[in-house]
Amino acid sequence: MSDPDTRAPLGPPALRSPLFLWGPVVLQMAVIFIASSIPNLGALPGGISDKSGHAVGYGLLGAVLLRALAGGRLTGVTWIRAAVAAALATLYGVSDEFHQAFVPGRTPDRFDVLADAVGAAFAIGIGVAARAWDILAVSARSRRRH
Repeated sequence: MSDPDTRAPLGPPALRSPLFLWGPVVLQMAVIFIASSIPNLGALPGGISDKSGHAVGYGLLGAVLLRALAGGRLTGVTWIRAAVAAALATLYGVSDEFHQAFVPGRTPDRFDVLADAVGAAFAIGIGVAARAWDILAVSARSRRRH
C-alpha cells in the first residue's frame, strides 16, 4: 500500500489552485475584520453570546486554514498542519483584538482571544478526527483484501 500523501490529488487543477485553497481564508479574515471595524456592535442576532460568536467565526477560520494548508485533501491533514492552522487562527485573533483597540466603542478582550482559540481548535479537531477516521477506513479495507 502506498503512502496516502504520495497519491495524486483528485479533481481538476482549478480545485488545487491557490485561489481555491486560500480564497476562503482571505474571505473569512475579511469578514472578521469588517465585523471588528463596526463601532458599538451591539448584541448578536438570536441571543448568541459574544464569546460564541467569536468561537464560530474562528472555528470557520480554523477549518479553512486547515483545508488550505492540507492542499484541499483530507490526506494532507497532519498534526503539524493542524497546529499551524490553530496558531495562525489564534494569532489572527490577537491581531483582531489589537485592531479593536483603535475602533471607537470597541475594546480588546483577552477572553475573546481565548474564545477564538477554542473555536479554531474545535473545528480543526473535527478535521483531524475526519482524517483519523479515513485512515482507519483505509486500513480496514486493506485488511479485508488480504
